[in-house]
Amino acid sequence: MTSTTVTAVRPDGPVQVVELDLDRPTELNRPGGEPLTAPAGPVLALVRHAGRPLGLVGSGGPAREVTALCDDVVAAARREFDHPAPADAPADPTEPPTVSVIVCTHNREGILPRCLDSLLRTGYPHVEVIVVDNAPANDATETLVQVRYPDQVRYLREPVAGLARARNRGLAAARGEICAFADDDLVIDAGWVGALAEPFRRDRRIGCVTGLVLPSELDTPAQRVLERYGGYSKGFAARSWSLADHPDDPLFPFATGRLGTGANMAFRTDLLRAIGGFDAATGTGTPARGGEELLAFLRVLTAGHTIAYRPDALVWHPHPRTMAELNAQVFGFGVGFGAYLTAAVSHRPALLAALVRQVPRGVWQTVRRGRGPAEPAARPIARLGRLELRGLLCGPFCYALSAWREHALASGGQS
Repeated sequence: MTSTTVTAVRPDGPVQVVELDLDRPTELNRPGGEPLTAPAGPVLALVRHAGRPLGLVGSGGPAREVTALCDDVVAAARREFDHPAPADAPADPTEPPTVSVIVCTHNREGILPRCLDSLLRTGYPHVEVIVVDNAPANDATETLVQVRYPDQVRYLREPVAGLARARNRGLAAARGEICAFADDDLVIDAGWVGALAEPFRRDRRIGCVTGLVLPSELDTPAQRVLERYGGYSKGFAARSWSLADHPDDPLFPFATGRLGTGANMAFRTDLLRAIGGFDAATGTGTPARGGEELLAFLRVLTAGHTIAYRPDALVWHPHPRTMAELNAQVFGFGVGFGAYLTAAVSHRPALLAALVRQVPRGVWQTVRRGRGPAEPAARPIARLGRLELRGLLCGPFCYALSAWREHALASGGQS
């Protein structure tokens, strides 16, 4: 049993995000491992056991000392979690695969070091770190990588804007059997690379692994609203999906956003190359605004492979701090999903019949979410649902525009 983020996050004030391992019940850490030493008010705590994430618990009330907060979190964990984390599987004697971690960035040299520093502390024995600088305004990111991370990070530049293009640039250069993708604003957990790599080593059917994404801060109203809207987390239970063994979900396999997120995903490198990488007409930085990872997940499934979700593969992600940023992001979620569905049919017209049967139900669910209950606390959630629906309806047109621009680039014209 796990406490849900929706019930643990209060809408009316800042919430401190922390973590506690039941093996060290007197220590509270911030995301990334920095100890929490000052008194704090309400907290949202990730509870671990022997390093394994069990779930989230909330502790409200005025600011208290760390010792009292630890006692509250441990007590809540004992109420919420019926079973300890599963025992480790027998050790695999084979050599761990090399993992190429691709971090795409765009004019964010101020926050990139936090991501890279946490990534380089993971301690995985065979890892290659690649930074892809997407349509940079200057040489600041290149200078940062060369000066601060010599011989630790490879620097590549993709001059044309678009996250899918940047990811494809990194994919083309990757030397590892596995390629993992991380956003440039993440704080990466120490066990992240190993947790992503392990399922590939144990099961050749697995073509993609996704992981857990938790909020790194919940300081502002916008950040708390997004977490109550659903956030990025896919839960704390390991799962897998394939066309041969699919969930009882009427929207499967099209609702691939339920399988994971582009902020935390890994693929077999040769498979991702074989299915064409990421559609450059999708993704942040294009009119489509997103959807490149959703299409890649669908392609993995339709190629006959399995997608696995592993909560041990944990990263911490900052939510938008302002309501304007949040509105733009949620609208972009909808645009990206609509663009992804359009791209899926464009690449594989045989999917159209199944899409027509299944997607209206998903649209109806979004409509109901946009209506929402009338009480004041639920109004922001309903408003975001309406924004996402508007984006969804715009998505096909945005993908068409983006695909036209890609065609113009390929033909040597102007975008």
